[in-house]
Amino acid sequence: MENNLLVIVGIGIAAIFGLWVIFYFIPVGLWFTALLSGVRISLLQLVFMRWRKIPPAVIVKSLIASTKAGLHLNRNDLEAHYLAGGRVEPVVNALISADKANIDLDFKSATAIDLAGRDVFEAVQMSVNPKVINTPAVTAVAKDGIQLSAKARVTVRANIRQLVGGAGEETVLARVGEGVVSSIGSADSHKKVLENPDTISRLVLDKGLDSGTAFEILSIDIADIDVGKNIGAVLQMDQANADKNIAQAKAEERRAMAVATEQEMKAKAQEARAKVIEAEAEVPKAISEAFRSGNLGIMDYYRFENIQADTKMRESLSKPEEKGKEQRRYGRKGKEGDEGNEKE
Repeated sequence: MENNLLVIVGIGIAAIFGLWVIFYFIPVGLWFTALLSGVRISLLQLVFMRWRKIPPAVIVKSLIASTKAGLHLNRNDLEAHYLAGGRVEPVVNALISADKANIDLDFKSATAIDLAGRDVFEAVQMSVNPKVINTPAVTAVAKDGIQLSAKARVTVRANIRQLVGGAGEETVLARVGEGVVSSIGSADSHKKVLENPDTISRLVLDKGLDSGTAFEILSIDIADIDVGKNIGAVLQMDQANADKNIAQAKAEERRAMAVATEQEMKAKAQEARAKVIEAEAEVPKAISEAFRSGNLGIMDYYRFENIQADTKMRESLSKPEEKGKEQRRYGRKGKEGDEGNEKE
């Protein structure tokens, strides 16, 4: 009895496993659902999908959805897109949404957009409901030197025809920022920009910033403008400080050259005095030689001494200040000598 019971249980398990294998490779329920939805597909085709590693549920559900929406898609095209690494269900949903919104989108373009890495369903939604992109604060300086910081809101709509190969949001934001900087920089005064911020929007829109991008710019609205620093005044102050430092450096250079020249002249004067002293030292020798040779008499010598005394007197009269300094210096030395003598 026990052996018979084990055999019956084994046969039951094998039957259940066999039924599971059969229904897995032959999705009868999925085939029946497709048949009731008006999608013509055979069981053999569903089995071949299993063998080709394609989930039949994805293909069948996409065919049912497209058929009910009035679209006629080819099963082979859906299988080829899945094998290429695409997402079948978002593509089908995008085609249905585009058809309902009267947007010209065929299956080939939709699959190309999906394989390019973009969300085709989101692109269709953005074509119906435009997206608002908030730009970061863009700082620029007007011609009067006042810094302005502006924030803009860019309303864009997806351009289905340029989704493949078109630039993304980053390019749009960069171009809008460049346009804002250019429009503020070309303004004569920051007050004009604050009075009419819509001039920035008009100038930016006229440049056609959406060319070559996957979006179509509908409007650019300036949300906020803040006044910053007076960059012109800061630059002028920096330039003035730089000019001052340069002038001080040149003045210091001239002073150093003047000091060097003065020291050089002093050195030359000392050298000249040394030569004079050296020459004066030869005078007594010459006088002695003149006495020996008889070329100079005693009266000539006295006359020479008188001339020297007269010269020294005239020099002392022409420089009374130096004479007074010498007298005071000699007077101090005399007093110091007297004090020393008294101490002794």
